Amino acid sequence: MATIQQILDQKGSNVWSIDPDDSVYNAITELMKKNTGALVVLEDEKLVGIISERDYTRHVILKGRTSLETPVRDIMSSRVVCARPEQSAVECLALMTAKKVRHLPVLEKKKLIGFVSIGDLVKSVLGEQNIPIEQSEG
Repeated sequence: MATIQQILDQKGSNVWSIDPDDSVYNAITELMKKNTGALVVLEDEKLVGIISERDYTRHVILKGRTSLETPVRDIMSSRVVCARPEQSAVECLALMTAKKVRHLPVLEKKKLIGFVSIGDLVKSVLGEQNIPIEQSEG
């Protein structure tokens, strides 16, 4: 069973981040550029939150705010669920399901060392089960 560290070793430990005082517009632009669904929010290199496409739709668009004038700090999730490198992919999938999150920052001794998505974990689990991941058009 793959650990989060093994998944990071395979996919890389790039972590895309944004400052809490940046505009939501800049966050959404970064999400698009990096082709990801969430960014960690770092203040003085400390993890203070996470911002996702879901935060944007729920707290900007649906509330009539503007992304240029709203700071990330106002809409980010500040209660961040995190993973440890020694945890298994299955354990983290269960955690994500229980906490209803799709992304997990990975911390080791309070230091951010990576970021995994539910897609990363599903891919790992399916790979271990030798279940082919086929692209289908329908």
